[in-house]
Amino acid sequence: LVAASVTILVGSLLALGQDNLKARLAYSTVSQLSYIILGAVLLNHHGVTGGIAHITNHAVSKITLFLCAGSIYVSTRKTEISQLSGLAKRMPWTMAAFALASLSVVGIPPTSGFVSKWYLVLGTVDRYRDVGSADHYSLMLLGVLLVSSLLNAIYLGPIVYKAYFERGAESDEDEQVREVPWMVAPLVITAVASLLLGIFPGPVLSLAGSVVP
Repeated sequence: LVAASVTILVGSLLALGQDNLKARLAYSTVSQLSYIILGAVLLNHHGVTGGIAHITNHAVSKITLFLCAGSIYVSTRKTEISQLSGLAKRMPWTMAAFALASLSVVGIPPTSGFVSKWYLVLGTVDRYRDVGSADHYSLMLLGVLLVSSLLNAIYLGPIVYKAYFERGAESDEDEQVREVPWMVAPLVITAVASLLLGIFPGPVLSLAGSVVP
């Protein structure tokens, strides 16, 4: 529990310091995978269900973000977040998918990330009830989940803000920036999956629940 909690927070904090888009997403992945470990070692129904569900829910959301990063690089040859101002105007589908997947990673309803994080929260509450009020660490785990979600918003939000609300310097190269047709379909499909698995979480939760005592 301690190792998972520290990794969740440290991974998020390291992500904050990255200007390279893929590096920020990679540190985010380190943090998010520790949610799965946290759920497993809670050793209760809600916690383990949430951890298993997060395998799928995080996968579809994060692969969307990496597909978007790849699409941005193919079209613009830009790798740094500081270079992405105004990009949504040129690549609306890519940035819409990025925004939706970001909401899922943060855990905003009705996306899939909210479902697994909610079950993890329930798992920490169940642990507190089972162990008793003397177990203050369960409350710390709840705090870790809440703080990490806030950190998720802090390191993903500015990317979306830059793309939609900041005006970039116009250049001849920017005039050539367009959506990459063969990459739009997969990133849109995975982004929609991030939403649908939140609205209809039954299949993932049933599969997760089938292996949890």
